[in-house]
Amino acid sequence: MLHQTCDLGPIRSVTASLQPNMMGCEAEFRLDGSIAGIKVPDYSSSGRTDNLWKSTCFEIFWQPIGGSSYREFNLSPSSQWACYDFDGFRDGMRDGDVTGMSVSCSKSDHELVLKAGIMCDLAVPAQVALNAVVEHADGGLQYWALAFAPGKPEFHSEACRSMIVDR
Repeated sequence: MLHQTCDLGPIRSVTASLQPNMMGCEAEFRLDGSIAGIKVPDYSSSGRTDNLWKSTCFEIFWQPIGGSSYREFNLSPSSQWACYDFDGFRDGMRDGDVTGMSVSCSKSDHELVLKAGIMCDLAVPAQVALNAVVEHADGGLQYWALAFAPGKPEFHSEACRSMIVDR
């Protein structure tokens, strides 16, 4: 769903899927709409990079059920990525341990698809959030999530982690 404070803009829908596996998980995010109307980061060599959320990117938040700690993944169409571990709500942020990461992106005039293969230890069962930040060509931002807490868009809120994942 698009956050209530955001204009619809060039992207009409976002879909996402996630499949856990013994090595971590695989995820796919899809933007539908006028791709020319958004900023898509240029392809770059894959690697850990901070501040990806400042432009078009996709996010996964992973919290083991019953725990307060969680992990955040940022995945950019550029193929760059980030992983952070938190002890609680925005508390104790540090780089998360990742064994391997593959991020690929394809796009056409009306669709952008990002696929990620994440290799790391992910405890299950877990509460998971699948989110998107979409930067319009004019610099405006859209925030998409499975659910939002009341108020401003806050992806770190447990309310966004509405998907339950188990192997």
